[in-house]
Amino acid sequence: MFEGSIVAIVTPFKGGKVDEKALGDLIEWHISRGTNAIVPCGTTGESATLEYDEHYRVIEITVKAANKRVPVIAGTGANSTDETVMITKKAKKLGADAALLVAPYYNKPTQEGLYRHYKTVAEAVKMPIVLYNVPGRTAVNILPPTVARLSEVRNIVAIKEATGDMKQVSEVIRLCGGKMAVISGDDFTTLPLLALGGTGVISVTANVAPREVSEMCRLWREGKHSEARALHYKLEPLNQAMFIETNPIPAKTALALMGKIREEFRLPLCEMSTVNKDRLRKALKDFGLKK
Repeated sequence: MFEGSIVAIVTPFKGGKVDEKALGDLIEWHISRGTNAIVPCGTTGESATLEYDEHYRVIEITVKAANKRVPVIAGTGANSTDETVMITKKAKKLGADAALLVAPYYNKPTQEGLYRHYKTVAEAVKMPIVLYNVPGRTAVNILPPTVARLSEVRNIVAIKEATGDMKQVSEVIRLCGGKMAVISGDDFTTLPLLALGGTGVISVTANVAPREVSEMCRLWREGKHSEARALHYKLEPLNQAMFIETNPIPAKTALALMGKIREEFRLPLCEMSTVNKDRLRKALKDFGLKK
């Protein structure tokens, strides 16, 4: 479930509402292009601005569209432990295969608070739990000793590491042994993380280049390191373009330029500047994704 290219899928909007058809079409496209699993309602899915009923509906659509062909790892994290339990229970009821829990943001818990938060959720909802460490978004870092403690909780089975710090990733893998799958949370660190013993990536770039991201992970897993490295370097300009502005603005804009969704965001996110949109358009053209 936690190997290869796992797309952190965008949430398409149409007239201010979730575009259910576009979401279903994206999921079919991903499966046909070799995406290994799908994460709805992550950061890239604009979970912070989805209402509860929208959040649950996006998970439901994803589960039904995937139809057990690939796993669904639902984003269910919040900065309140009780709220996280509530959302995670609902995701399980809707048929999600696992839950991705971002570290509680804004309130800046201590390492002990983080430990108790995740342990409480894992004990309340018996499904596979993936920790999500992204200090740039949350203002808190789940340190390796805390991850090691959490790896002793039976259903906490993986971590999405988005620190960009390979020393920290290495320490997590060293301390946890085989108890915790470690997944890249930044596209530019996917290959280095695989080299350290990680298992895959929860990818933004896979939104627009699912086949290539999946292929890079597969090649590395099969020991074809030179070929995987070549794809890494081919993907790098696209990886950079996906973060010209705040994620998921470039990813959604790129998909709109590719004709797959509408170019629509939910405030406070908004459309790209003209200069950056031109840079994105060039990156897509150079990669062969747009004429």
